[in-house]
Amino acid sequence: MIFKRMLASVGIGGATVETTLDTESVTPGGTVTGTLKVTGGDVAQTVEGISVGLRATVEKEYEYEDDEGEVHSGEYTIDQVVAEHVVSDAVFELEAEQEIEFPFELPIPMEAPVTALWGEHILEGVGVNTRLHVDNALDRTDVDPLLIEPLPAQAAVLQALHALGFELKGVDLEKGEIAGSRQKLPFYQEFEYTGAGQYEGLESLELTFLTDDEGVDVVLELDKRPGILFGEGGDTLLRLSVGHDATDAEEIAGALHEWIHAIAGERGLF
Repeated sequence: MIFKRMLASVGIGGATVETTLDTESVTPGGTVTGTLKVTGGDVAQTVEGISVGLRATVEKEYEYEDDEGEVHSGEYTIDQVVAEHVVSDAVFELEAEQEIEFPFELPIPMEAPVTALWGEHILEGVGVNTRLHVDNALDRTDVDPLLIEPLPAQAAVLQALHALGFELKGVDLEKGEIAGSRQKLPFYQEFEYTGAGQYEGLESLELTFLTDDEGVDVVLELDKRPGILFGEGGDTLLRLSVGHDATDAEEIAGALHEWIHAIAGERGLF
């Protein structure tokens, strides 16, 4: 997989940086390897360093009060560093039309967001970002897509939800922290599902993985329908911590069903 960036528009004389990844996909905790090829443009330029990183576009919520005291809310996106690696911190002169190649290795954190399921891209705005340190020549938010597939334990949970009838309708990244979890990054990922038909009192479900070397925190947020049995509705959080060896989707589905059924009821037999 090869990505090429033209830098002429930011005053680097038509130079290019070409990023070649050795593989198209990786899992959290893995390493992305590849080669950066820098080609000089029409004029010589001093390069003060080269770095490669994993960056993500994250949604952040806000509230404000208008002149009449009414509170409004919304969201905007921000750029977040997930991982970064200095490929070269040497200062050198990039001559006109000169070509230089730099191999690189970029470790991917265990908590990195999942961007692909079984080869299908599900999340935009997350990818590899290459920077030449020349007057901030390359936009920090400009990323080359990277397929980050789930770890086996994460895949088992996703398969379990599918087996229970939940359908994935969206995936996003939210700025914030989930208290009491193993979270280290300043944001978390949400998998948004429609409510499975067998659960009478469930409107929708959101799933978050928080992962480290020891295991995976699975956080489920259940949006209950209002009704006689369920009061005014609202959200309920369920938490499950599993080891990386928890890969039996059927067993996980059974545990999740018991919890969801206890909160939301069901229409038929599991």
